[in-house]
Amino acid sequence: MIQVNRLDGGQINTGRTLDFTFDGKRYQGYPGDTLASALLANGVRLMGRSFKYHRPRGVLTSGSEEPNALVELRSGARQEPNTRATTAELFDGLEANSQNRWPLLKFDAMAINDRFSNFLTAGFYYKTFMWPAAFWEKLYEPIIRKAAGLGSLSLQEDPDQYDKGFLHCDLLIVGAGPSGLAAALTAGRAGARVILADEDFAFGGRLNAETFAIGDDSGPDWVATTLAELQSLTNVRCMTRTTVIGAFDHGIQGAVERVSDHLPTPAPDKPRQILWRIYARRTLLCAGAIERPIAFENNDRPGIMLAGAMRAYVNRWAATPAQKVAIFTNNDDGHRTAVDLMSKGVTVAAVIDTRTDAPRVADCELLSGAQVVDTSGRLGLSFVKLRLADGSERTIECGALGVSGGWNPNVHLTCHQRGRPVWNEAIAAFVPGGDLPTGQSVAGAARGEFSTHAALRTGSKEAAAALRDIGIKARAIALPKAEDAPVNLQPFWYVGEGKGRAWLDQQNDVTVKDVKLAHQENFRSVEHLKRYTTLGMATDQGKTSNMGGLAIMAELAGKSIPEVGTTIFRPPYTPVAMGAFGGRSRGKHFHPVRETPSHKWAVEQGAVFVEVGNWLRAQWFPRPGETTWRESVDREVRAVRGSVGVCDVSTLGKIDVQGTDAADFLNKVYSNGFAKLAIGRTRYGLMLREDGIAMDDGTTARLAEDHFVMTTTTANAVNVYRHMEFVRQCLWPDLDVQLISTTEAWAQYAVAGPSARKLLQKIVDPEFDMSNEGFPFMACGEITVCGGLRARLFRISFSGELAYEIAVPTRYGDALIRRIMQAGEEFGVVPYGTEALGVMRIEKGHAAGNELNGTTTALNLGMGRMVSKKKDSIGSTLSEREGLNTDDALALVGVLPRNKTQKVTAGGHLMSLGTPVDAAHDQGYVTSAAYSPILNSSIGIGFLRSGGNRMGETLRLVSPLTDSDIEVEVVSAHFVDPEGDRLRA
Repeated sequence: MIQVNRLDGGQINTGRTLDFTFDGKRYQGYPGDTLASALLANGVRLMGRSFKYHRPRGVLTSGSEEPNALVELRSGARQEPNTRATTAELFDGLEANSQNRWPLLKFDAMAINDRFSNFLTAGFYYKTFMWPAAFWEKLYEPIIRKAAGLGSLSLQEDPDQYDKGFLHCDLLIVGAGPSGLAAALTAGRAGARVILADEDFAFGGRLNAETFAIGDDSGPDWVATTLAELQSLTNVRCMTRTTVIGAFDHGIQGAVERVSDHLPTPAPDKPRQILWRIYARRTLLCAGAIERPIAFENNDRPGIMLAGAMRAYVNRWAATPAQKVAIFTNNDDGHRTAVDLMSKGVTVAAVIDTRTDAPRVADCELLSGAQVVDTSGRLGLSFVKLRLADGSERTIECGALGVSGGWNPNVHLTCHQRGRPVWNEAIAAFVPGGDLPTGQSVAGAARGEFSTHAALRTGSKEAAAALRDIGIKARAIALPKAEDAPVNLQPFWYVGEGKGRAWLDQQNDVTVKDVKLAHQENFRSVEHLKRYTTLGMATDQGKTSNMGGLAIMAELAGKSIPEVGTTIFRPPYTPVAMGAFGGRSRGKHFHPVRETPSHKWAVEQGAVFVEVGNWLRAQWFPRPGETTWRESVDREVRAVRGSVGVCDVSTLGKIDVQGTDAADFLNKVYSNGFAKLAIGRTRYGLMLREDGIAMDDGTTARLAEDHFVMTTTTANAVNVYRHMEFVRQCLWPDLDVQLISTTEAWAQYAVAGPSARKLLQKIVDPEFDMSNEGFPFMACGEITVCGGLRARLFRISFSGELAYEIAVPTRYGDALIRRIMQAGEEFGVVPYGTEALGVMRIEKGHAAGNELNGTTTALNLGMGRMVSKKKDSIGSTLSEREGLNTDDALALVGVLPRNKTQKVTAGGHLMSLGTPVDAAHDQGYVTSAAYSPILNSSIGIGFLRSGGNRMGETLRLVSPLTDSDIEVEVVSAHFVDPEGDRLRA
């Protein structure tokens, strides 16, 4: 367990060792290590296999942009696939395993794919799996499903908890490198509420990876001093292990805090991760930059990594990938890596610089104008092959190669609202454009200013400017002396003319030849290139590969890189665990449970409940001796039609509409007229979508000149309210009208049946006239009950019987149901549930959710006359489209089985007798069906072509899914009391 590549120094705690395993073998590291740094220190270069060809891969980077070193952490229920070894903090007992290999990492049988690489080029799946068609289900799909994905799941329930939270601040600073720390000092000293978030477990950014001095201190010492001050300020919140994953509307940022990922198990009562929604008045992006590689033949061997990453492993983690390394660069930054490695005792074989005028910085061999053209080594780098400036070739022995092709500003969050970055010729990279997300500004390397001094200066300056925009005065901090070297590079993207493959996207095995093939096959848009080759579609989202692909594409097209453009960056910035998105919403907490005001009472009655959206509603109320649900439902229906029943309808959407223009507003929202609705009256309304399709129905009562109460279906309550708010705010913002959802504010009960009036007369205070003349059908009013309790009464009927709906404030809902049942004892009152309610509404032919299914029109529902021709309303014009008004349009009808012992099946299709059962001969379909104890028969309602002209016709009702085929008679959808005499009694 000797750490053969461990160096002196670094920011690790060598006073305590941590044991961990990788592929079952035991190793040791130190607190402060990542899994990647500890493996490198132990001489492990091979960490994974690529997705398509299963080529050996090692670590490429030192951060979250890592495409190669993806591992499975932990075991059992906590097993986590696709974790970047570069960001996984080492802890004692950590279990890690390589993935995407079988049976062993060193001996992967699937590596045979690499032998067939000529057949697995870009777009091969589009070309191969098209034929023969019969192969798809039996051969291609099973192979693809088996090969898909990288890691594996335990298939056990995740034992950890995840949470969600909300944070508010004046200034959110994304990134805690030199620019972010300078910005936080500026804003913190000004008294602003500041959140400083960084994805790393240690603040400092590149200062932790460099040997720069800040004033009289080393970089890490300056970070420690600055952090101590920030943590002493109560207005500053410092969040490590927190990745800002997206910039969303209205200045809202999403962030994932890895609270317990660095621990074997989360502490008791602590979540593993928290998904934060951060409401920031201003956001300052200080996300730094990502180094880019240079593509050359066999540039993917373990041991080949970015030069900046190599420098980070040496300076921060005191780990070198090998004792003898080489550097391949096109800029001065690569030379800096050579200097730092040599200062730690690592042998630098040579610095290979593509520039003919490369400066001599390190005390080692410098090969100017040279290129790395190939490498060798079975499971890790052994030799690099060079082409020198004079055209001759040379081979250098080394165990690692640091590659630097320049740096790309980390612009991802600036593009999350479709902003486009712009090209900066001086650094040969894209920088943030002017179309930034709301309230966002950029500082430091993220805007292309790469020196430490520039990072400090822009961080402080931009923080002060952002605060000034929101009325907070802040002064820029006094800047310490810091490195301020200019960028000196010569763009160089790939080594051409090689016979082998040069790798761009190492996770997805995309090569330079793949990009050239895509261009040859005319996939020349950047978006087409991305999808055809899968370039940039790996877990790193092209952070290390996109620029190389764009450069090659531009060269092939004879254009500049900015002319070719970039793909759209989308959130999340790095992969996020599904558990973080779900939070506590799992198991019984998957969605909130909403209980009706009568729920406790219904439980006492032994009710059987059903989920209706988030609501728990009573389905039926079984009585002793009833052995099936049908017995209970039939009894409830007969009781309501024979005397009186009560049903909790509080779940119906209730929207209070007030204002001097309320009537005009409803006139625009509903297809039928509401402007002349009298005070104290209720009207049935039909709401259309903009395309003329029926959206929802319900009743609206006018309680005063400027006050209406609307009810909607339970299922559409939220959608209707959102629709109305859109209409109010966007379509007619000048109308004086206000809306508020009052669904939860009122407990509402339907009291239905011939004895309904008699029952309510015992509850409603005597000064209110309940007679048919004093309170007729479709009347409404504000009343009092039980000796002065304010209430609302509506005479409306969903059952087709004499019926009322009575509403009281929710807190009195339980008391009211008990009082109703007490008052109705002499009439034999029964509670009835949603099943009985459904039976009675089908008997009456009332449309509900099954009929308002997003495809039906007012004409289909038999409500064509409700679309007023005297006024304009949403959807009225498009409802008149020719295709929606054909002579054979579907119409709502009822169906009865010719044999009353047979069952009408909802979802069954109507066919003419003697015709084939296929889509071409489909005449319609049944949407709702039930057994009617009143008719002693199964019944159904649905839609039939030219249904109004086909009464009495016999059809076949066919349901292949339930193996049902019966004859039915077409009848009116109004099975019970078609003239409506009962509800007007």
